[in-house]
Amino acid sequence: MSDRPLFDVSKIAPAACEHMARFHSDVVREVAAAVEKHDVVVVGMAQNPHVKKVRQALREAGVPFEYLEYGSYFSEWKRRLAIKLWSGWPTFPQVFVKGELVGGEDLTKAALADGSLKGKLG
Repeated sequence: MSDRPLFDVSKIAPAACEHMARFHSDVVREVAAAVEKHDVVVVGMAQNPHVKKVRQALREAGVPFEYLEYGSYFSEWKRRLAIKLWSGWPTFPQVFVKGELVGGEDLTKAALADGSLKGKLG
């Protein structure tokens, strides 16, 4: 599916795996639950212009979404890091459609423009 190299999980020490699993696991569970429950989920942060722009694009397209916000440039960076580690996406916003990570602002806008986002929604 991807040429992106991932570190082999079997080469992570058990104690490190346990620590990784606990790292802000409450936030990861919250995001995972929202992604499972809602057709479209935007995960973002305050003050980020890309988050604002993607939310506006979804509104203009008439696509309802659930929004989860975690801090700003000045707070909650560790909670956001846990989300990035979970999803594998390095930036915010993170947009999920029907459980699939679409990407950030540019990829979401492209999916809106070509109709594939609404196509996923049925």
